[in-house]
Amino acid sequence: MNGEMDASTKDQGEIIVVNQVWTQDDLLNLLEAMKVNLPQKDLAKYKTSESHLDWEKVAFNSFTGEMCKQKWNEVSKVIRKFRTLTELIFDAQDFIKNPYKGKKLKKHPDFPKKPLTPYFRFFIEKRAKYAKLHPEMSNLDLTKILSMKYRGLPDKKKKKYLEDFQKDKETFGHSMSKFREDHPDLVESMAKKGSNVPEKPRTPQQLWYSHEKKAFLKTHADATTKDIKDSLGKQWTQLSDKKRLKWIAKSLEMHKAYEEVMKGFIETHPELNMSNEDIVKSTLTKAERHLKDKSDGRPDKPPPNGYSMFCAELMSSMKDVPSTERMVMCSQQWKLLKQNEKDGYQKRCEQAVCMYVCYLLSVCLQSISEEEQQRVLGEQKMIGFKKGSGGSKKKSRAKPSPEKPKRPISAMFIFSEEKRPKLQQERPDLSDSELTRLLARMWNELSDKKKEKYKRLETVLKAESVKKGQEERSQLPDTPKTAQDIWQQSVIGDYLARFKNDRPKAQKAMEATWNTMEKKEKIMWIKKAAEDQKRYERELSEMRSPATIIASGKKMKFDGEPKKPPSNGYQKFSQEMLSNGELNHLPMKERMGEIGGRWQRQPQKEKDRYKKIAEEKQKLYKVELERWLASLSSQERNVYKEYNSQSECYHKLSL
Repeated sequence: MNGEMDASTKDQGEIIVVNQVWTQDDLLNLLEAMKVNLPQKDLAKYKTSESHLDWEKVAFNSFTGEMCKQKWNEVSKVIRKFRTLTELIFDAQDFIKNPYKGKKLKKHPDFPKKPLTPYFRFFIEKRAKYAKLHPEMSNLDLTKILSMKYRGLPDKKKKKYLEDFQKDKETFGHSMSKFREDHPDLVESMAKKGSNVPEKPRTPQQLWYSHEKKAFLKTHADATTKDIKDSLGKQWTQLSDKKRLKWIAKSLEMHKAYEEVMKGFIETHPELNMSNEDIVKSTLTKAERHLKDKSDGRPDKPPPNGYSMFCAELMSSMKDVPSTERMVMCSQQWKLLKQNEKDGYQKRCEQAVCMYVCYLLSVCLQSISEEEQQRVLGEQKMIGFKKGSGGSKKKSRAKPSPEKPKRPISAMFIFSEEKRPKLQQERPDLSDSELTRLLARMWNELSDKKKEKYKRLETVLKAESVKKGQEERSQLPDTPKTAQDIWQQSVIGDYLARFKNDRPKAQKAMEATWNTMEKKEKIMWIKKAAEDQKRYERELSEMRSPATIIASGKKMKFDGEPKKPPSNGYQKFSQEMLSNGELNHLPMKERMGEIGGRWQRQPQKEKDRYKKIAEEKQKLYKVELERWLASLSSQERNVYKEYNSQSECYHKLSL
């Protein structure tokens, strides 16, 4: 909320907008009135609910609907909005009662200001002098010089700044104590972060870093924090497993001691409302945990299925192949295998998983605690393990990128979708996977002459897919620029003039300057890059709007082909409901559910009427289709009929 609201809340508990006084009670009444006028199941985005809210019903006492709406807009500015309006109102109520809660605590007018460090006192005192001596220097260069000057000061001269800092620090401590006494409701969470809470255990890398830092500073006394981090960071990555295990063991010992101390601390300090959830679970990364388990003699987890086992074995001989091509080659080689060979890999995989679980339970887990056993079993997803499942849960596939064109349907897939319904009727005892294997065998046994029909269709679809892909790529908006690119564009002229149009030197100088810039200096360019990213996403979204998708089509389009009408009464009813805009405020899933419910509540007479309309449109469509087919050449007509016979498989492809 703005400063006017903050100041008036502190002094009088009132907020004045225009000439109307809003007390805290009035604001809470406004939020209650809004809650009453919201639907019970508020699942829509907050903007949608806000636009449908009847503000005249929200109005109360002397406050009109427009005044209520204006006040809500003011209050909602300080609240996160990635939720429903009902949830926002709860946050608004908390804010009205305590506008300085959480991160806004330091903005409170009574909150004491932290004392400046000795270095900053020196910096403020000397900056103006050095800025006059070196007017050509940037703020960054001045900071570097003053930092070096401060480090070179003798202890006698530094003592002055240290003493001033200690005095201000004591004053700050007294002021904070007074602030806590005057505002106990604002500092509830501060006690939880007090110095009495046991220190969190350090990671193996942190322990190693602290040990090596002392030795590094002895040989590099003038090194900055950045220099130390860069140098030691590279050394840690190159550390041998044996040396790394030493620090992993120390970190685990510290974590064990920390857990015991924390449990006792939580029991003796119930007023902090802390639980076991506040205890740090682990100090090891996934790679460090794997290294520790391997050193303890725990075997590697086998692949979850036959295909993964095949890929792992094949990849061991593909070290020179780029990683992006390995999985493609594995997939192609897997498709060439016979079914009995694939079954052999699956059987080997199931045996390996069973042996792994047996070994894990009988040998490895006997020497560790019960808690550690639960961790190992949980990590390996072996709790509730069933034979043949491979011990892994089925992963949901990621949604395909809208920018990536769909792969054209294959001849084998067209054949499979044509024969599948008939096979399902003849062999109802077969599962989907068994049915797919049977269709694959049938395809392999099919003669080349019979395959020709499906390959022709595949060629037509592939050409259409390539054409659409080229059209889409040509229409894509300009790719978004990075913050560095935008900054370089703004200063390239100055750098070219400085280096006499030597572009490579100017480019290197710009990169060096960008890398040494502070985050504060980069913020403006980062914001501009974010705006450019939004521009790109907006243009991409506009390009892929529903109208464009219909134009590109989920199925192959033929010039002049009549539009297919609804096939039954329900489809006609659905089209009518979707086109009139009555349900546009609902998400698509809920919209379709509402349409289904309304259709069920329709009397039979209305259903028959929609059915009759759909039948009439079907008759008219058939007449128009025959007329259009007669206007085609014999070759075009054959392609259309051959394509149309596979309409079901195209529909499945588009889903």
